[in-house]
Amino acid sequence: MATATAPDHLFNLRNNFYLGAYQAAINNSDLPNLSPDDAIERDSLVYRSYIALGSYQLVINEIDSSAATPLQAVKLLALYLSSPDNKESTISSLKEWLADPAIGNNPILRLIAGIIFMHEQDYNEALKHTNAGGTLELHALNVQIFLKMHRSDYAERQLRVMQQIDEDHTLTQLANAWLNLAVGGAKIQEAYLIFQDFSEKYQMTSLILNGRAVCCMHMGNFDEAETLLLEALNKDAKDPETLANLVVCCLHLGKPPSRFLSQLKLSHPDHILIKRATAAEESFDRAVQSVA
Repeated sequence: MATATAPDHLFNLRNNFYLGAYQAAINNSDLPNLSPDDAIERDSLVYRSYIALGSYQLVINEIDSSAATPLQAVKLLALYLSSPDNKESTISSLKEWLADPAIGNNPILRLIAGIIFMHEQDYNEALKHTNAGGTLELHALNVQIFLKMHRSDYAERQLRVMQQIDEDHTLTQLANAWLNLAVGGAKIQEAYLIFQDFSEKYQMTSLILNGRAVCCMHMGNFDEAETLLLEALNKDAKDPETLANLVVCCLHLGKPPSRFLSQLKLSHPDHILIKRATAAEESFDRAVQSVA
């Protein structure tokens, strides 16, 4: 007789985190009767939710040196994101921990390493630690890294592995949508349906709304995209992806994007769109001076 599988106490918490419902993840994290390992995973998801909301200092203050390795890794991510001054020392500590045979193979530590090196745009270094997989979240991060490297063929291989493990898992569906968006063409409609399915099943989040909006923009439906993005802006007025997508959407609709661009510049001065806009302005200024 087949043994019944144990209930997954963290299912809803993980799902909220993966879909960008960070406050809901935090609010619904008081779960009874967790095993020690589940309690560590719960805490790491809660702290990563605080990081996603920009509460870096809370995470840095609450995780002390006696905490388990996964939580120490999450604290490193908070330190890395909290200030440019911390980046060098954080990466140095990270490399030290990864080289330690006792903890170097911890999946959360490898995941955080992948996230940090992806931020650094050092994709080969990120893959050194994530490529072996081991968890669905590591495979999903591999998909993101390969798409950043414009290697949708490798991303597709990672997705196939995820589908073999659990085809219906939220992360597998998300990775499928990311790949479909990267491939384009007829795949855009498939990506739209995945985000549409999320919006019918779960709490509406900026992540889901942006996913649907990007699909709409690819399909030329800029009015619908704008409606979705303004709804996302109501949920989080500082979300960088919402603001960046609104800039693009406004340009296509012939509306002035300056307000959204200013907001993005103030809240996320390192965003790729801001860097490109600044570089374009500097090139223009140089061209004007050379003519003058």
